[in-house]
Amino acid sequence: MADLLEIHGLRTHFPVLSKLLRRRIGTVRAVDGVDLSVRPGAVLGVVGESGSGKTTLGKTILRLIEPTDGSITFEGRDITHLPPADMLALRARMQIVFQDPMSSLNPRMTIGRILAAPFEIHRVAKGTDLKDRVADLLRLVGLPAEAAHRYPHEFSGGQRQRVGIARALALRPALIIGDEPVSALDVSIQAQILNLLKRLQAEMGLTYILISHNLGVVSHICDEVAVMYLGRVVERGTREAIFFDPKHPYTEALLAAVPMPDPGTRRAHIPLTGDVPSPAHPPTGCAFHPRCPKAMPRCAIEAPRPATFAGGHVVACHLHAE
Repeated sequence: MADLLEIHGLRTHFPVLSKLLRRRIGTVRAVDGVDLSVRPGAVLGVVGESGSGKTTLGKTILRLIEPTDGSITFEGRDITHLPPADMLALRARMQIVFQDPMSSLNPRMTIGRILAAPFEIHRVAKGTDLKDRVADLLRLVGLPAEAAHRYPHEFSGGQRQRVGIARALALRPALIIGDEPVSALDVSIQAQILNLLKRLQAEMGLTYILISHNLGVVSHICDEVAVMYLGRVVERGTREAIFFDPKHPYTEALLAAVPMPDPGTRRAHIPLTGDVPSPAHPPTGCAFHPRCPKAMPRCAIEAPRPATFAGGHVVACHLHAE
């Protein structure tokens, strides 16, 4: 079966301008050469620290941010440079659920108007049919049809995120990107939303890209995981490979920092020195080498090439270069 989404060499760079004359004095390499593929019906988790480029990657895939270089192929079609009119027609097939449900909903519109907008923009339904579809969307995400007459501020955070999910589902997309969709919610509500996403995937055959810094969330819902550091994917594999056989020192450090539910069980501590470097001034060689406890002289000079292990487990690290 062909992949639903393929990206090759994707780069998203932003100019740094001087305050006085607005001249370009540098470049922020938010996404710096990412290769990924997602098969239909899969859930890919993209994890990493804040500033690793996860959100920029997701928005670039949807062309909400224009890529600097590389290619994006969706459903066998290269969409990297599609004109706006063609992208508008494609929006029905690829959607996003944002991190903050309150800021992503117009506070001056009722829930009914918010959910009706996709149908009106794409001229799919109107009149009684439109009202019926809005009611069906609300029921699909576990909200009563009467919620259509209320405003976003009248709902809890979890309910607002259900509205955001309903809006993303309106036009029956093939791909949904979740940008930290549960990080702004209470832990008990997070579980409800994750279970809702899993149910909707099973019922509608959806494909997800789930962006998160919470490895517990990723382990609960994702089939595959891509680990990003400073705009690059440093490791990718199945959920089992990443969580039980991590090969990159950065992935090992992320997993070591996850709290254990049993107080008597402890993970080996992996110290990381310093902070995440600025994407405007990335280190030479391997971007992780200034903080890596296993760094070698070679790491500061030469960027590692990806090595592939059994099951498609890919890691970019000189420890596994041979």
